[in-house]
Amino acid sequence: MLRTQVAIIGAGPAGLMLGQLLHNAGIDNVVLERRTAEYVLGRIRAGVLEQGSVDVLRTAGVVERLDTEALTHAGIDLSRDGQHHRIDFKSLVGRTVTVYGQTEVTRDLMQARQAAGAASVYEAEVVALHGITEQKPRVTYRHNGEEHELECDFIAGCDGYHGVSRKSIPSSALKTFERSYPFGWLGVLADVPPAWDELIYASSARGFALASMRSPTRVRCYVQVPLEDRVEQWSDERFWDEFKARIGADVAARFETGPSIEKSIAPLRSFVAEPMQYGHLFLAGDAAHIVPPTGAKGLNLAASDVFYLYEALLAYYRQGTRTGLDGYSERALRRVWQSVRFSWWMTSLLHQFPDEDAFTTHIRRSELEYVFTSTAAQTVLAENYVGLPL
Repeated sequence: MLRTQVAIIGAGPAGLMLGQLLHNAGIDNVVLERRTAEYVLGRIRAGVLEQGSVDVLRTAGVVERLDTEALTHAGIDLSRDGQHHRIDFKSLVGRTVTVYGQTEVTRDLMQARQAAGAASVYEAEVVALHGITEQKPRVTYRHNGEEHELECDFIAGCDGYHGVSRKSIPSSALKTFERSYPFGWLGVLADVPPAWDELIYASSARGFALASMRSPTRVRCYVQVPLEDRVEQWSDERFWDEFKARIGADVAARFETGPSIEKSIAPLRSFVAEPMQYGHLFLAGDAAHIVPPTGAKGLNLAASDVFYLYEALLAYYRQGTRTGLDGYSERALRRVWQSVRFSWWMTSLLHQFPDEDAFTTHIRRSELEYVFTSTAAQTVLAENYVGLPL
C-alpha cells in the first residue's frame, strides 16, 4: 500500500494546479489520471483568465511563460447585426482579463510538476474510491497491469463531469441542477492572425458567433449550430463563410482565413452538484459544475475551487483546524452560482433560440440595447466578466 496526504484524481488544470500549490506548501500529494499526458494536452478548451486565476497560478509559481506570452485585454466587443459596442473593463471596474489558452496552462503545470519531482500517474485504470467517510480513505487503481492501493487523508476529485469522484458520492447525499441549451458551439482553431484586438461576441439573426484568439498568430472562432449538426457537415469554407456573415462586414473584410488545425462541436449546458464535499472527498472544477462557455467561467471556477480547497488544506495541516474544510462547499458554491447565473445570462442574451417567439426576440434585443446604452448595465457585465473577488 502506498501512502500520501492528498490523493488528487484528474490531471487537468484543476488537479495539477492543486497539486502544485500543495507541493509548494510541503503537503504530499499524488495525481492520478486515467488518460495519457498527450491526450490531456490535446484537449482544446478555454482561453480567458480572470485576474484571480492568474494570481492563483502565480502562487503556484507557474507564470513565467504566461507573463511573457499572454495577451492582456481591457474589454470585449459586443456586436448586434454588425453594430459594434465596446465594453471597457478598465474604465468601468479598473481590471482586465488575460488571454492564455488552457492547453498552455496545463502544459506549464505539467512541466512544473515534473521539475519538482512530484508524483503523477498517467493511464491509471479502473480508479475506485474507498472509505471516503472513514479516517483513512483509499484509492485503488491499475497501472501497467499491476494493482495499486493509495491510502490518504483526503481525496480531491478533479476528474471532470464523467469522472469517478462525483459518482462515488451516494445519490441520496447529492443534489444536481441542470439546464441544457438547444444548440452547440462549433469551434475552429487556425493559425492565422486575428483581425480584432479583443474578443467579439456577435449576436445576429443567423445566430451567435465569437471571435477570439490564443496568440497574435492563432485564432479560436465559434458559431452557434443546431445540436444535431456534425463536424463532418462543416468544411472550412462553409465555417468561415458563416462566421463572416455573423461577425460583421467590417471585421469580415479584413480577416484572412486559413485551414483549421482543430474543429469540434461542444453542446452548451449548466450543471451544478451540491454539496461539493462528502466525508473526506472534495470536488473541484468540472466534477462539480459545468457552465456554458459564453461567460468564460469554466477554467476560472476551477481555479477558485482549487484556491479555496488549498487554503482549507493548508489551515488543516499547519494549524490543525478543520473550519476551512468543513466550510469548503458552502464557500465554493457561492461563487459557482454567481458564475452560473452570469453564464446563463450571457448565453440567453446573445443566442438565437430555435423555439423563440417574436415577443422573446424583442425582449432580448431590448436588453442588449440597454447594455449598449447604460453605463450601469455595462459595469455589471464588466464586474462579472473580469471575475468576482476570490
